[in-house]
Amino acid sequence: MPVYKDEKRNTWYCKFYYKDWQGNNRQKKKEGFKTQKEAKAFEREFLNKAHASVDMTFGSLVELYMEDCQKRLKPTTYENKKYIIDLKVLPYFKDMPINTIEPSTVRKWQNELLSHENNYSQTYLKTVNNQLSAIFNFAMKYYKLPSNPARVCGSMGKKNAESMQFWTVEEFNKFILAVEDKPVSKAAFELLFWTGMRSGELLALTLNDFDFEAQTVSINKNYARMKDEDLILEPKTPKSKRVITIPPFLCDIIKDYSSKLYDYKPDERLFQVTKYYLHHEMDRGCKKSKVKRIRIHDLRHSHASLLIEMGFSPHTYIIMGLVQDYLNSIKKNPLNISPGGKFML
Repeated sequence: MPVYKDEKRNTWYCKFYYKDWQGNNRQKKKEGFKTQKEAKAFEREFLNKAHASVDMTFGSLVELYMEDCQKRLKPTTYENKKYIIDLKVLPYFKDMPINTIEPSTVRKWQNELLSHENNYSQTYLKTVNNQLSAIFNFAMKYYKLPSNPARVCGSMGKKNAESMQFWTVEEFNKFILAVEDKPVSKAAFELLFWTGMRSGELLALTLNDFDFEAQTVSINKNYARMKDEDLILEPKTPKSKRVITIPPFLCDIIKDYSSKLYDYKPDERLFQVTKYYLHHEMDRGCKKSKVKRIRIHDLRHSHASLLIEMGFSPHTYIIMGLVQDYLNSIKKNPLNISPGGKFML
């Protein structure tokens, strides 16, 4: 492993040949190392990575894994994955050669996270562990790693939360009174609760997505904000594209809200806020109304719970994501709904 001294700069550099993934000879040169040892270490690690050797460090494996993920995942999914790996996985394993990571090594890492159990939810611990296991699965499939030490070790955390939080209609009505001083908040939370749409779907809506004559709203895109840039993406899954029937009072709320927007075009985002705004308003409304704090996504659960309470099948909810049958039935057999959105049961 030849390395060289740059006498002028008093630093070291390495220059060597290697074969790329197509079998072509390439030359690599890297300068600026403070010591000869650092230059040799760089060359050794570069060749291990180029040859897909299991002697490569975990950090090099993650680089290969993330390069692959970046071409296959949505930008938001990629960034979430990268954030978790950079924060909770890389600091522990980064400099370890992957063929030296044993199940006992993974167990020690798990125990370190579990020692902060009060700081991390069971679902978060499960998610972090899954990211590590996915990296080793990638190494097994493409770089001949014999086994996945994370799988042998066993998982940690739980897939599902201990309990599902949701609001009753009464709780929602108390909350909406607390945020109706801001028209965008009232309209947004009314839609979230009464339709069960996801927050990203809500934030991607335009006025053109509404058909007030048919009393429907079309869900066909998803909003995300990444690195100070607004992104309009495909829905979470292909089945997420759907048309939701909405009751007349909700049509009136949206028509009134949109009519007061300044210089608004129907193909622009109807709610030009972010998920951070929704979380802030959730905090404000819960504090003011003294209603228990739930997640934004739990409004989706609240909607499903309402439908089930009204007699619609939980099985249908599982199959379709959300039961829209009761909303469709509003036209045929209208429920007694007040202008404020209250079901008079």
